[in-house]
Amino acid sequence: MNIAEIESSLKELADKPFSSSDFPFEFLAAYDAPKATITKLRQASQPDLLGEPGQIHWKKKLLYRCAPKGGAGAAIEAMAQQFEGKKDTPRILLCTDGQELLARDTKTGATLDVERSLVNDSFDFFLPLAGIERYEGVAESPADIKATGRLAKLYDAILEANPDWSEASSHSLNLFMTRLLFCFFAEDTSIFDSGQFTQAAMTFSREDGTDMAATLSLIFRALALDGPVRGELPDFARKFPYVNGGLFKEDAPIPAFSRRARRLLKGCGELKWSAINPDIFGSMIQAVVEPGMRGDMGMHYTSVPNIMKALQPLFLLSLEEDFDASRDSEAKLTRLLARLTRIRIFDPACGSGNFLIIAYRELRKLEARIFARLRELGSSAIPMTGIHLNQFYGIELADFAVETAKLSLWIAEYQMNEQVKEQFGVAPPALPLRDSGNIVHRNALRVDWLAVCPPREGAETYVVGNPPYLGSSNQDESQKADMDLIFSGQTDNYRNLDYVAAWYMKAADYAQPTAAQCAFVATNSLCQGEMVSMLWPLVYRRGMEIGFAHQSFKWRNNASAVAGVTCVIVGIRPRSSAKKVLYSAELSRVVRNISPYLIEMDDTIVEKESRPINGLPKMDKGNMPTDDGNLILSPDEKADLLARFPAAAKFVRRYYGTQEFIKGIERYCLWILDEDAQEAASIPPIKARLDAVAAFRLASPAPTTQEYAAWPHRFRQIQDFGSDAVLVPIHFSEDREYFTIGFASGEDSILSNATFAIYNASPYVMALLSTRLHAVWVSTVCGGLETRIRYSNTMGYHTFPIPNLSDEQKQELEDHAWAIIAAREEHPGMTIGELYDPEAMPEGLLAAHRALDDTLERICIGRPFRNDTERLEYLFKQYVALKRKDRSGSNRELALRRAR
Repeated sequence: MNIAEIESSLKELADKPFSSSDFPFEFLAAYDAPKATITKLRQASQPDLLGEPGQIHWKKKLLYRCAPKGGAGAAIEAMAQQFEGKKDTPRILLCTDGQELLARDTKTGATLDVERSLVNDSFDFFLPLAGIERYEGVAESPADIKATGRLAKLYDAILEANPDWSEASSHSLNLFMTRLLFCFFAEDTSIFDSGQFTQAAMTFSREDGTDMAATLSLIFRALALDGPVRGELPDFARKFPYVNGGLFKEDAPIPAFSRRARRLLKGCGELKWSAINPDIFGSMIQAVVEPGMRGDMGMHYTSVPNIMKALQPLFLLSLEEDFDASRDSEAKLTRLLARLTRIRIFDPACGSGNFLIIAYRELRKLEARIFARLRELGSSAIPMTGIHLNQFYGIELADFAVETAKLSLWIAEYQMNEQVKEQFGVAPPALPLRDSGNIVHRNALRVDWLAVCPPREGAETYVVGNPPYLGSSNQDESQKADMDLIFSGQTDNYRNLDYVAAWYMKAADYAQPTAAQCAFVATNSLCQGEMVSMLWPLVYRRGMEIGFAHQSFKWRNNASAVAGVTCVIVGIRPRSSAKKVLYSAELSRVVRNISPYLIEMDDTIVEKESRPINGLPKMDKGNMPTDDGNLILSPDEKADLLARFPAAAKFVRRYYGTQEFIKGIERYCLWILDEDAQEAASIPPIKARLDAVAAFRLASPAPTTQEYAAWPHRFRQIQDFGSDAVLVPIHFSEDREYFTIGFASGEDSILSNATFAIYNASPYVMALLSTRLHAVWVSTVCGGLETRIRYSNTMGYHTFPIPNLSDEQKQELEDHAWAIIAAREEHPGMTIGELYDPEAMPEGLLAAHRALDDTLERICIGRPFRNDTERLEYLFKQYVALKRKDRSGSNRELALRRAR
């Protein structure tokens, strides 16, 4: 049962008159409780003095009571006390007096207080009864983004004051900005005295900034020196503590300052740096030193909520479950502490260390909670951390990011130590700086991951990160060479894969000797269309499976503008019997298997087909002009041409692509047959357009396009014309329940290459493509553009597994196609896009589609499908059978050829 069905069933129950004897059982049925369970509960319920069911207890799931009028509040408190401190506490406590309905989730602590007749409005509160959990995201701090703007202004002012600094000086400037960031943080915490760095910089430099470099040089030298040599420094510099010989060891030049730069440094020092997340420090530096990335920093760092979407299902939730199961046992809690010390986090695209920092912080938080619980149990364990930065590994291509990641990890360690000190009164000393993680400056696709994070007996290794996406058209030559290195000889057409696919391959190889579990943020295209058949068989061949996945979601964070990327998170691991969890929006559910399309399905992969394997007529793209717009006319251009040259009318036809069809945009084209070319060229405006086409084609780098300059009156690629056709747009909105399929008359219209076409097709084909069954299939197996669906004839139509249809059934479907067209025509003036608006689809049109669904689905299984999940199960089974039949037919044909 899916969520929509649960909500619908609950609404039916809420609308009915209250029956104290039936309500609890109908409520459970709405959440798909097994019928046998409901029967047992009905038999076991204890009636009260009036014969009504007094209490129903579904072990670990639900405790229900029917309360007297006005007594629901007292009843639910009594229910909570009944199981207080017990291990078998029911997940949901539910009580109603017929008017009020109160509930409590004992796991999350959430409560509900509504009128019983409105309970369906809160249907999601009870989803755990159906095995569906609400996924709790994590908020982020808007202060992080604000600080970047201040630092960026300072950076620009420094560049302005140092016009002679070349690109060769970028390392020195990056290092300088990293040191400033450390000092700002240190003076806002207890590492330095409060405000020490900014005060010293301002006090011991002139207002015009001319000696600021000398002042900062002395401060940085003090931070790098230990022992007697510090005596050579001036008094104000000696007051700074020794940090270590890492961050401040290198004798790098310090840029000159102007009056404005000095003033901006003071402004940066006044920020509350202790409130800024260390996980953003590195990205802050990156956005500052690379101005092209600055305006929309959200495009270039992985926000905390998105990081947690990967870390929680990868290992944090498992640790939480372990903690819950160990709460009352000192021995178990001690074992859990030992487990934390064996965990290793490895980010092979670590950038500035965001994933590593958040993972470190979350592990330290859990460790502190374990120490606190041990103290409650009377343990004498000393709360000294066993989690160290050498458990964290990374690979990064950018030099400055490596250094910044190490700094950010150290700051995260300092912050967590301070929290432990506040909680328990003890913490390691802040200075000098210690080891800052195993982060290497290399190309992750060309280095052996086993050399970076080698196998270790008893270790739990988790590989996680946000590698570069980069579609094939955006990869430079070195990145294409990386793809060759990873995929050459493994799969065909691998250069069509997104760059991030290479990380999945490396992770699958790495997991074999290490038993590592891995998860990456990726573009959703990896789980759509032909990329599925290119990548995932290789991953499965290495003994891997998908352990969890977040279905498509939009990139979101608190930046002023965020990346317009639609992402997925896919967790892979060596095959096991452990549970598999699928996340959708804010919900999660345990499933039997997660397919590479990120749905609950087996691992069947749909392959591209150049011809239909389902008995349907072939689908092609429309006609491609390659004309630089010279063969296309707007309504005004058409009217002007015909007003001046009426004889041109025979060369003008209505022109349809996806936008023209869906949005009702009116456009025309010049369509000139070879035998009419001379006549058309005698019309001056047409002649000018043809000359422009010829010039455009001649200038093309493609030799075949240059050849077509000899026939400027023709479209570059002509599939068909003069035939009626079923029109299929190349993109569909994911919000629409049905696809917007149309008919185009061959007499007066030309279909462009911005649409697909099935020429000379029977109307029953339009009916098939107008069904929910077709929409569900294409949405699953075709690629996407953001969250829009990108239609593919070879993936979605040629593979669409329809049943065998009799002539009578085809005629029945054809009648439905005409009924849909008639329903559209009842609304003149509305565009196709407006007609199929999911919020305002006319009832008659919706009814026509539903009637079509009913007919086709009865042909398929004798009844309508219950939901889209059942539709997909049917379609994939049919597809497997269809492929088997197609291969068998191909083999017979090959045998016959050989026999001849």
